[in-house]
Amino acid sequence: MNDTAYLGEEKVGKLLVKFAVPCILSLVISCLYNIVDQIFVGHGVGPLANAATGVVFPITVIGWGLSLFFGDGAAAFLSISLGQNRPEQIHKSVGLAILGSFLTGGILIAVAYLWGDGLLLLLGGTNSNIRLAHDYGVIIYAMIPFALVQSTLAAIIRADGSPRFAMMAMTVGAVLNIIGDPIAIFALHAGIAGAAYATIFGQFVSFIISICYLFRSKTFKLKLSSFIPDFQILKKICRLGLSSLLTQLCIVATTIVNNVLFVKYGYKWNEACGGDVALAAFVVIMKLFQIVINIAIGIAAGAQPIIGYNYGARKYGRVQKLLKLVLLWTGGLCLLFTVLFESMPAVFISMFGGAKGGDAFDELYMQFAVPCIRIYLMLIALTCLQKVCAIFLQSIGFAGLSAPLAFLRDILVILFAFLLPLGLGVWGVIWAAPAADAAAFAITVPAMIWVMKKISLLRKREESGDNAPRIQE
Repeated sequence: MNDTAYLGEEKVGKLLVKFAVPCILSLVISCLYNIVDQIFVGHGVGPLANAATGVVFPITVIGWGLSLFFGDGAAAFLSISLGQNRPEQIHKSVGLAILGSFLTGGILIAVAYLWGDGLLLLLGGTNSNIRLAHDYGVIIYAMIPFALVQSTLAAIIRADGSPRFAMMAMTVGAVLNIIGDPIAIFALHAGIAGAAYATIFGQFVSFIISICYLFRSKTFKLKLSSFIPDFQILKKICRLGLSSLLTQLCIVATTIVNNVLFVKYGYKWNEACGGDVALAAFVVIMKLFQIVINIAIGIAAGAQPIIGYNYGARKYGRVQKLLKLVLLWTGGLCLLFTVLFESMPAVFISMFGGAKGGDAFDELYMQFAVPCIRIYLMLIALTCLQKVCAIFLQSIGFAGLSAPLAFLRDILVILFAFLLPLGLGVWGVIWAAPAADAAAFAITVPAMIWVMKKISLLRKREESGDNAPRIQE
């Protein structure tokens, strides 16, 4: 096994670059699977196809959440265990995480197949897009258990000290998807089904590469006993991964609520096609949101093994420095994206293709989408900072506080999305996002100040040689 002491000795800035940059790229690449599909089907099929992939999107996010539930939980367990110099149970946490993600993925696709189009209609499908959503979904579902295992392994591989390998696995699959999409859609004329086949092919290759890592891992070696249930370890994994799961489930809930409300109030705004216009525009906006939030999560998740190790090793000054760097990186990058979204929204909209419903549809689509991007994403920097704080708390084992903060913003979005349209119509659904961004950030700041005071106290005790028990949340 490789020595991991460098996590507590190397300069924190250098460590953050080493771990966070590959993690950012991995997460951005992972979301490109869906986004590339959006771009190609938008150009090759039209905005109704964008709306259709948006209907299937909540199902894939549930799967993503389950993979992070086990993967982030096992990764945090691994990092803290190494910091405490207690590596003996790491292999069991990895085995149980793999088993849990695969089994829950199997349950998810069973529900999706058995429920059929009824589930898609519940998620925002309409008479106009349900056929396309069905054709896309039945193919995507098949790969979910393997995609979940791959995502779980990505978090574990990063925590094991190999963030570049995790990035490489994702990159290969994404490149294959990007190559496969235009071939399937334009050359083979397979339409939205072709985009789905290209996606699952890339996911399967990434899965195979990630499995191969298990034969060269640094801090653990899997055995048959690794997969035998140990409920004490499983409880710790689930506790540490809960905030990641809740975050994704809240994204699902937010997406479903927004899908339904955009269709409802969109048709009130324009009886002819306003619902489909609003839904298609919202799907594009969520893809942009997904890219930025994944960059922020990538910074925090990349820092997670470093933070967890140093917290476990009681090097609290390094933990504080890492948090400051993570917040600085996140705030700077997100402000840059905010400027871009506010200054050139039409450029981002055109990336996902023009409408195919006629000149009137095109004009209405752009008329709605441009201000929608500007309003919905105007305070995305606050959301990213708030999510990063929740991941930081997860990294140091403060699961009881990180979990509610992880889904706070999404709960507020849902609340405001129901209330604001009563007076503002479809625009109230859009304004719900910045309102929730500001409120969640305002609540998170005092919670983080309280936690940092505790860590400062721990640091003073450690520096004075006081071996008093660690302060718990």
